[in-house]
Amino acid sequence: MVTATHETSHRIFQDHPEVLAPVFKALGLPPPLKADIEAITPDATEIKPLERRVDTVLKVEPSDGDGFLLAIEAQTRRAPDKGTNWAYYVSYLYAKFELPVLLVAVCRNRSTATWAAGPFECRVGPWKTQVTRPFVLGPDTIARITDESEVARQPALATLSVIVHSESEDIAPILELLARGMRSFDKATVKYWSELVEIGLEDTPARETWRELEKMVVTYFPGRGTVFEEAYLDGAAKGQAKGVLRVLEVRGLPVSDAVRERITTCTDLARLDDWLARAGTVERAEDLFDENPEAPEPSPC
Repeated sequence: MVTATHETSHRIFQDHPEVLAPVFKALGLPPPLKADIEAITPDATEIKPLERRVDTVLKVEPSDGDGFLLAIEAQTRRAPDKGTNWAYYVSYLYAKFELPVLLVAVCRNRSTATWAAGPFECRVGPWKTQVTRPFVLGPDTIARITDESEVARQPALATLSVIVHSESEDIAPILELLARGMRSFDKATVKYWSELVEIGLEDTPARETWRELEKMVVTYFPGRGTVFEEAYLDGAAKGQAKGVLRVLEVRGLPVSDAVRERITTCTDLARLDDWLARAGTVERAEDLFDENPEAPEPSPC
């Protein structure tokens, strides 16, 4: 199942390959900024009923050295069949693209990270036919943010750091430092990275801490229920409600306290749109609430 952490990892690695600097450094490769990195299809499916899909696959052409593939997986907990699936991903991609494959697992707690490092073996007796050893990005390989200036210099790496340390006991001060570091960004950049952090924190307690630190009112990821989106929808609903009341007022229709309260407390934009359209034709304010049998029924307010 695709989770929010999977989605965030997908966006970070595809849009900001500089976040892979720890991997390149550990392997003695040129920095990713000096490499040609191209996203390719993550589909590892053949004509079979079973679907397999890698979160992110990148083709890397270093400025010095041979090209290879990076297969990146976000792993939030242990999975009994993952070692087998990972072996399949690697062998399939190697056979399809004829390039060596580096499998990277992104984990947000030490227990999962230790497990994910493998090795995962296919063996008969003492003979190992295949061994899969992911490179793990987790709490022990991605450093905590310790300086606000790090956020401004490397926002992608700072975001990944917060996600992999999200289950740490001291995550609250790390999030506070991240928020302070974002003060140097323009509004659009703040919104983008703040929402990416919130989505990546998924269902951890750290997400609620981060929501309290968010300040802006626009969302880059509609439908995710982030604090930006909630604030935006709340503001939009209030604007629509004012519009409905204004039309009724201009037409000279009396508006009781009960009608006013029902309009101003409604948060369903579809219903408010309907009320706004009907406000110009109803004979009484109360008639707004009469259901239109030919229209789809909005959520109750």
